Formats: sequence, structure tokens, C-alpha cells
Amino acid sequence: MTPNTTIGFDPKTAAAELRTVRDFIRFGVSRFNEAELDYGHGTNSAFDEAVFMVLEGLNLPIDQLEPYLDARLTTPEREKLADLLHKRVNTRKPAPYLLNRAYIQGIPFYVDERVIVPRSYIGEILFSGLIGGDDDSDDGDDFTLVEDPTSVERVLDLCTGSGCLAILAARIFPEAQVDAVDLSPDALEVARRNVGDSGYEDRITLHQGDLFAPLKNRKYDVIITNPPYVDAEAMANLPPEFRHEPEMALASGEDGLDIVRRILREAAKHLTPEGGLLCEFGTGREILEAEYPDLDFFWVETANSFGEVFWLTRDQLKGVK
Repeated sequence: MTPNTTIGFDPKTAAAELRTVRDFIRFGVSRFNEAELDYGHGTNSAFDEAVFMVLEGLNLPIDQLEPYLDARLTTPEREKLADLLHKRVNTRKPAPYLLNRAYIQGIPFYVDERVIVPRSYIGEILFSGLIGGDDDSDDGDDFTLVEDPTSVERVLDLCTGSGCLAILAARIFPEAQVDAVDLSPDALEVARRNVGDSGYEDRITLHQGDLFAPLKNRKYDVIITNPPYVDAEAMANLPPEFRHEPEMALASGEDGLDIVRRILREAAKHLTPEGGLLCEFGTGREILEAEYPDLDFFWVETANSFGEVFWLTRDQLKGVK
């Protein structure tokens, strides 16, 4: 598919006629619906996308819409927003690329087209009761992936992309040194910028290479990974928004699990005796369970998913071939 350039608007006219935050959000929703845009890069609807673009475009907190709804905008602000909304419709680029900003758990990260837009469930899991045993729910389940975050000395983030998960891991595991690996030198340039902005530069080391290859024989208490996992059929039918992302950050063979299989085979020798692997891999749960019947996957539930992230210990992974 190619971007639909027949549906659009004159940004100069929009900037002249629209006055308030409310005006631009309403206008954005109308234009996005008209253009039949696709979402999934931090938002899931035309309204959420318009709110994000308007607030972020004005350097306002993206979770505080109400105080600013009827604020009148200056001419430069109106021109900037009109241009952003116009680009979103006519280029079909994801909003985070147009604004060079994406958020995970409310934490901002720089992004551009050298990296996939971060949107991992692992971010939510790191901040949940599964790390540190802070689960206040009444479901009777006291299971934790890591009981004491301060006991974790080394963490590995495979396929780090923008570096966001490595940065979140440094925050959650305060005593840990974090290694972050990516095959793409371009992605690592973006990660380097985010690490430098994070305040954890002394605890995060970036490595360029293919999965575990640049790490030699290092072992980790926790390995986290959100590798490429889009299958061939889905790659052939990607909406235009997703075609702006690096293909190597998405595609992973015919069924989308080529890289996941490699990680499963190699992870045990890079884990400490009590270590574990947390992996997000998409919707191939049935394939993995059929292919590895002896692996007792622990499926981690999040607010919007179940069966897309698993945890396995070193002992469970030792027999994988």
C-alpha cells in the first residue's frame, strides 16, 4: 500500500481558522478518520492520536488534556500543529516519528526511523508486582519473576532498538549493570542518545552484533528481549504506518519465530543458575507450545495481552536444542 495523498487539507487554512487545543483535536480526529489511518504506535484510536500529537506538539504533558482544552494558541503554535496533522495524513508516518518522541510507562524516549517505535509489554511487566513482589491484588497469586530487584547484578536486553527497555531495566534493578545488544548500528546511535539522556550511562553498555555473539561467555540474572516476530504473511500486508519502521526490526521468517528459536537455544548458557528469560514474541503461542512440549512456559498477563510474553528459567532452558 502507498500513502493516500488524495485525502488532505491545506495546513495554512487550518492554521488560520482553528484557534484552540480543542479545535485542533477535533480537526485531527476528523481528518484521521477520513484518511482511514492505522494506529498501534502508542495509541489505538484517532482521538488518542490527535490528543498525543497536539499535546506533545505544544510541549504539554500528554496526560493532562483537560486544563488546556480551551487554551487559545499563538500563530506559530497553530502553524506547527497544522503542519504536523497534515504530515500525519499525507505521509502516514507514525506520530512518534513526526514528533521524535515515544513513551513507555510515562517515560519519554527519542525515536526516529532508524528504530522501531517502542511499544513493548515488557515495560509494563517491569513496573508490575511481578518484579519485587509488590502485587497488591487479591487474586491470591504471590508469584514473582524476581523477588528482590536489588539482588540482580547483571541484565541483558537483546534487540534493544531505541534502548528503552535497557533504560527501564536500569531503573527497576538499581544495582545492575545492563548490557544492550542490537544488530543495527543505526539503532544503536538512537539508543546511545537515549542512554545519554537517561542518567544511567555509567550502568548501561551498548553492543553491536547478532544476539549473544558480542557478549562472549557473560552470564546474566535477567535477560529481557522484544525481538523481531512478524511473520511473512503479516509483513506482506503491513499498513503504511508500519512500513516506515526498519524491516529488520519486524520480520522473523515464515512464522515469525526464527529469532525467538535462536534465543531459546542460546539463552541457558548466558544465564546464572537462578536466572531467567523474559521474552515478548507476538501471537505464536500455539506454535511454541507445540514445538517445545517439554518447556513449561509461564505466560505473563498484562493489561492488554495474554500469551504474548513468557518467562523461562535457566533450568527450564538447559535442554532446548
